Amino acid sequence: MPGFPRRAVVLAAGIGSRLRPLTDLRPKPLVEVNGLPILHTALRNPDAVGIGEVTIVVGYRKDAIQYACGSRFGGIDINYVESTEFDHTGSAYSLWLARDALLSGDCLLLEGDVFFEQDALRRLISSASDMAAVAPFDEWMEGSAVLLSDNGLITGFRMKQTAADIVPSGPQLFKTMNLLRLSGAPLKETVVPALNEIIGSGSKQAYTEELLGYLVERRGLQLTAVRCDDLKWCEIDIIEDLHIAECIFSPAHGTRQ
Repeated sequence: MPGFPRRAVVLAAGIGSRLRPLTDLRPKPLVEVNGLPILHTALRNPDAVGIGEVTIVVGYRKDAIQYACGSRFGGIDINYVESTEFDHTGSAYSLWLARDALLSGDCLLLEGDVFFEQDALRRLISSASDMAAVAPFDEWMEGSAVLLSDNGLITGFRMKQTAADIVPSGPQLFKTMNLLRLSGAPLKETVVPALNEIIGSGSKQAYTEELLGYLVERRGLQLTAVRCDDLKWCEIDIIEDLHIAECIFSPAHGTRQ
């Protein structure tokens, strides 16, 4: 039976080339939304829900992240894992580097480019299921999406989706928010072994969403979708995403805590 996750893994190694010139001199997770670094949200929110330990996978301009976050952030102890191949590997490789943390038991998995309300994490830890936060796939979005069963399980992943993939007569698409809660047994028995296989085969450019799609569709991983339709969040990949996040999280709109 899954327990309460006491630790989290945050992936923050990438270059963030699509956010240039903002990332010429700083890593994407330290780009600010209305004055607050994206990564500080990925630490402040777990701290608020009781997470005590976070492993951050760093790479591009790692020293800046270590300086900005230190060894302790609020009530969270921070460990760092370095990717020396950040310029030609995908997020699944970063996750593989953090496999020791994954094998330590129940944990949250966050990507360091998502700005979000802490209620998303409260929903992820509210039950004993393995869960992934999702929201309806809107026309301005792009990236990975999922399909849901009638009982709320994720049944499949679709990569590189855009507004053109939204078909009114077809199944509803949901955007993955890259916020997950995974329990100890699946991590030990399914997730980490699959990571070992993928990286061992030389597929270092795979993304976490591709790993999850493989596990759900072929290895029997059951992921419950946590609907976050009413919450504010934004995955920040390009300048336009940053502008959207600044609008969504402007003081005029207010933010639930």
